[in-house]
Amino acid sequence: MINLFGVGAKKTIIGALVIGVLAVSGWIYFSGKVSVERQESEAAANGIWISSAELQALPMSGSAWNGLKSAADNSCGTPDLANQEDSANVCVMAKALVFARTRQETYRSGVVSALTSVVNSGTYNGRALALGRELAAYVISADLIDLKNFDVALDTSFRAKIRSLLTTPTSGHSGATSLVHCHEDRPNNWGTHCGASRLAVYAYLGDTAGIARVAQLFKGWLGDRSLYSGFGFRSGELDWQCNPSAPVGINPTGCTRDGHSIDGVLPDDQRRAGGFTWPPPKENYVWEALQGAVVQAVILKRAGYDVFTWENQALRRAVEWLHSQANFPAVGDDTWTPHLINYYYGTQFPAPVPTSPGKNMGWTDWTHSGSASNPSPTNTSDLNTDGKVDVIDLGILLSSWGQTTKPKADINQDAKVDVVDLGILLGKWGSSG
Repeated sequence: MINLFGVGAKKTIIGALVIGVLAVSGWIYFSGKVSVERQESEAAANGIWISSAELQALPMSGSAWNGLKSAADNSCGTPDLANQEDSANVCVMAKALVFARTRQETYRSGVVSALTSVVNSGTYNGRALALGRELAAYVISADLIDLKNFDVALDTSFRAKIRSLLTTPTSGHSGATSLVHCHEDRPNNWGTHCGASRLAVYAYLGDTAGIARVAQLFKGWLGDRSLYSGFGFRSGELDWQCNPSAPVGINPTGCTRDGHSIDGVLPDDQRRAGGFTWPPPKENYVWEALQGAVVQAVILKRAGYDVFTWENQALRRAVEWLHSQANFPAVGDDTWTPHLINYYYGTQFPAPVPTSPGKNMGWTDWTHSGSASNPSPTNTSDLNTDGKVDVIDLGILLSSWGQTTKPKADINQDAKVDVVDLGILLGKWGSSG
């Protein structure tokens, strides 16, 4: 029997591969495809943020749990969606998490009271940023307490309310006229927070088309302008962009300016500190933008999108730049963010325990400690990291065919370069990986 995939048979398969590559390349070009691939096998069985089964495996002791329960035992006050500094949202989420773990009804009662207040809050009158910061935690809390089965009437009203909040008029100097418009227009902390709440609403409503739209925008924000390039970047404030003529939310891999790495910079938030200068200023807006971005990433991951590998692990690169170039680790209400980066990438960025909850999320030192049991692959199909999957990457893969020492071409990291890796590469043909 001939080993078609042995090293000695490379020349035999190259011709067929080239034909296949040309066919795939032509399909991608002529199809005008703008959707983002969703892996059904990765979609979570339940839970927008985390499932009941996952929560039951978490400890009810230690600093992280104690911090969470202490918050859950406090009064959260009345939710105010128009107050962008209101911490009731993450307090309510603490009650929802403790209920989901302990099943003690007193905690669910607190969540129900807050959600009832949201439903009865009347016409929204505030900025898009406030709604973007505040709403997601309430939506996730409703999911955590299983509102749809616990109180059908309240759930029906809650669904109607959050759907209306997607397009209800908003005010503010940014020009964002609604939650959706804010997400589709603003490429900074405004847009990432609005996107997180928009996505949470879609996930709760089971709106797969809406989720797919957010995935498309998110990949565009990460750097794939072929999927989305409609953000309103400000001309004259593009100093931190790798390519000012093609601005993105996170700079691409390998980008430098004046000999300094700006790979992973969030340019539209870093510019808040002024034009390009070195050493780079420690700009708080960057971490705040990441708060919204990582919430989007986790919800999309659970919906079946492999977001943590997108654009050469853009979220990891962003946090890496903050540490290695800006010397700016997370502090204060950003400290929950690196727990998610470490969980999904297997990195070891400083991540304090207990954390402080942020503007839109918290308690990740308890919900996402350690690393994911099935972390995203660290390799991408763009093997030479030139921003495009093409024949060069195919050549690199073929030159590593059959190797079992985990070379870069082992895209799925199963300790062998084989047809699985080839299939992944061809599936990404013409994209940024």
